[in-house]
Amino acid sequence: MKLQGRVAILTAAAGAGIGKATARTFAREGATVVITDAHEGRSIQTANEIKKEFGIEAIGLKCDVLNLDEIRYTVAKTLDLFGRIDILFNNAGTNRPSRIVDMTDENWDIVMGVSLRSVFYFCREVLPIMMRQQYGRIISITSVAGFRGLAAGHAHYAAAKAGVMAFTRCLAMEAAPYRITANTIAPSFIYNEFIPNLYPEEEIQRMFDEIPYPRKGVPQDIANTALFLASDEGEYITGQTICVTGGSWMR
Repeated sequence: MKLQGRVAILTAAAGAGIGKATARTFAREGATVVITDAHEGRSIQTANEIKKEFGIEAIGLKCDVLNLDEIRYTVAKTLDLFGRIDILFNNAGTNRPSRIVDMTDENWDIVMGVSLRSVFYFCREVLPIMMRQQYGRIISITSVAGFRGLAAGHAHYAAAKAGVMAFTRCLAMEAAPYRITANTIAPSFIYNEFIPNLYPEEEIQRMFDEIPYPRKGVPQDIANTALFLASDEGEYITGQTICVTGGSWMR
């Protein structure tokens, strides 16, 4: 098992999508997983499902990533229960589409808070622990929007995702002497069961038509990449953004 004995905190990992797929993948490879979500019941339920399926330690905690006290509690509780934190998977993100001329301060602050500031908060809390261990893997989800931008309505989201990439490069340089790596994964359009509730069918088809590879991107594609970065196989990779796009974005 690639993550035997490791302890991982994952944000926004209780709902269907990248977070849950990554939590299950880490658990399959032997990691103890701490499932966080803004909804406590959903976190606990997901943790119990994973614990039953894979026979590993798993707990679910409520953690609103806009609430620094809850972030600190999550880190402290994990350390108290398991004695170490080896992997941090920053998955939380949000978007409230609005043209720049119509964008409210509230919308800007929420998107920046969930998608960027939470990454800073969690990294700041786990870094001293990883530094003492002389080991750590920090993986954050960004988006190709951070490279290319998006159509009208997504400036705050694209800016936040670009910010995560830049922050991670700086983090990687500071953390490298302590054998801590920091990387980001930038997906393009990733399909999950809730996508039809968010976009009309023709919009979904348009997004898929932009992908050269002949199938939909799914959360497991991102989870597989995260596993590589979290494992010993990815030890010498740090400060990078890995695009997982089926060829719809190349750089």
